[in-house]
Amino acid sequence: MAIACLGLGSNLGDRRARIDAALAALRADPAVRSVVASDPVETDPVGGPPGQGRFLNAAARIETDLAPHDLLAVLKRIERDLGRAEGGPRWGPRTIDLDLLLFDDLRLETADLVVPHPRFRERRFVLEPLAEVAPDAVDPVTGLTVRALLARLDAGA
Repeated sequence: MAIACLGLGSNLGDRRARIDAALAALRADPAVRSVVASDPVETDPVGGPPGQGRFLNAAARIETDLAPHDLLAVLKRIERDLGRAEGGPRWGPRTIDLDLLLFDDLRLETADLVVPHPRFRERRFVLEPLAEVAPDAVDPVTGLTVRALLARLDAGA
């Protein structure tokens, strides 16, 4: 059984309903044993086209029997089921965004998946909710816990 940490975000339509639906879909998957979700936080968009709406972001810690690429396929299916269109501008508006942030202590880089997520350490909108559900999860690149990564961000490091 693996522990994976996920980021969830939405800035189109009923943002809370989409995040809740994504969590429900994860809980319904037979290869996902538990889902612990953070409270959502509202944040300004980072990067992407100007004028897009604010995001609602959350994090989840799951236990799963899935391998990383199989989990990615589940996340992509949930995104499609919840109305996320393929393509669009990078960091643009989206109905739902599901990111695989951490997967145990795995370091993986393939054409379609990089674990840990390459930018999660620099993003408060990821670290704050992640610290709520997995404060002691360790980034295998830096060796720091999520709590320490957030503290480092708070200190301006």
